[in-house]
Amino acid sequence: MPNDSTQNGNNAVDRGRLRVDVTSEINSYPVTDAVVSISYTGEPGRPLEQLNTNSSGQTETIDLATPPLEYSLNPSIESQPYSEYTVNISAPGFETMSISGAEILPDVTAIQNVRLRPLDQTGQQREVFVIPAHTLYGNYPPKIPEEEIKPTNETGEIVLSRVVVPEYIVVHDGSPSDSTAQNYYVKYRDYIKNVASSEIYATWPENTIRANVLAIMSFTLNRVYTEWYRNRGYDFTITSSTAFDHKWIPQRNYFNTISAIVDELFASYLSRPNVRQPILTQYCDGRRVTCPNWLSQWGSKSLGDQGYSAIEILRYYYGDSMYINNAQEVSGVPSSWPGYLLENGSSGDKVRQIQEQLNVVSGAYPAIPKIAADGIYGPATSEAVRVFQSVFGLPQTGTVDYRTWYKISEIYVAVSRIAELT
Repeated sequence: MPNDSTQNGNNAVDRGRLRVDVTSEINSYPVTDAVVSISYTGEPGRPLEQLNTNSSGQTETIDLATPPLEYSLNPSIESQPYSEYTVNISAPGFETMSISGAEILPDVTAIQNVRLRPLDQTGQQREVFVIPAHTLYGNYPPKIPEEEIKPTNETGEIVLSRVVVPEYIVVHDGSPSDSTAQNYYVKYRDYIKNVASSEIYATWPENTIRANVLAIMSFTLNRVYTEWYRNRGYDFTITSSTAFDHKWIPQRNYFNTISAIVDELFASYLSRPNVRQPILTQYCDGRRVTCPNWLSQWGSKSLGDQGYSAIEILRYYYGDSMYINNAQEVSGVPSSWPGYLLENGSSGDKVRQIQEQLNVVSGAYPAIPKIAADGIYGPATSEAVRVFQSVFGLPQTGTVDYRTWYKISEIYVAVSRIAELT
């Protein structure tokens, strides 16, 4: 790996943004008045900023120095394209957490989600996480080729009856045979955001990000649908090994550009005609490793620059028979998206359901006003939705679209713990 001083802020000529969101590991409620200290990773003893979380468990969004934007846009530049920061988080009644190597890219917002563990009777403890290099900058094993469609007629093969977007997946943080590696229970959408932020740069064109996110999701849902690892006697869904699956990193930050696209597409995957399972869409960086008939990450960036759509990028690499499909079922939500926009003037059971869920969420996030659950979408409901969207990084439209519906469902389930009760 090239040795570049940009990680300590030298040669940093552009600016990126960082927001830290802090919740309790126990009940998913926001942690108010947590103290967040931010320093260059190379100078952890010299804080640059000290922030406090608000009633939604969020710090203000701050600007931080980064290397030039062109570093993340040009594969021929080998300098580190992001700055690395250390984030220390403390709050009364919780273990202190330190995250070293949080990545800040220019012109985008990095979101550092932190779930603090309440103190046990042993007293103050510190959890320390070190974020390794991005896969496009560091040295990682290339993907071991597999067939993109898995046989499902073998004796004893475990295969789901239909494609379902899971609420959680179990990630094995190592190669499949590493029995010492830890398993993590991770929300599916958070997993995809983490992997995409680890595998591509958030500064790339939107359609390039969409194409890569679709490839990552389809690969992941193939592992889910075919029960690939469980069928082989393992107790996890997928690994963090780039040789077998994708790079996933505990506690790494993700980026707003990637997050918005995952929330837009999270129930999608890639299909071929007359094939029920999501396609195992493999890829490589396209610079150090080439992979005919697989998506090239840097190549997809070039196609995005040329104005290709996401499906055009995907077909360029995987062939014209590839198309985008949508799972009919999303696990862990009270009910699926109704298929139409909820807005001023809407009424009925779906409106009442959203109002009831927002009131439960408001109990944890008091910035969101409580409203009458009368099934009528008026100005008060619109304002509650707008505030919810503001807190959770969605476009502040005051209307409930696909992304907002599922984000409200996600937060409602988290704070009400309905998933555990059912």
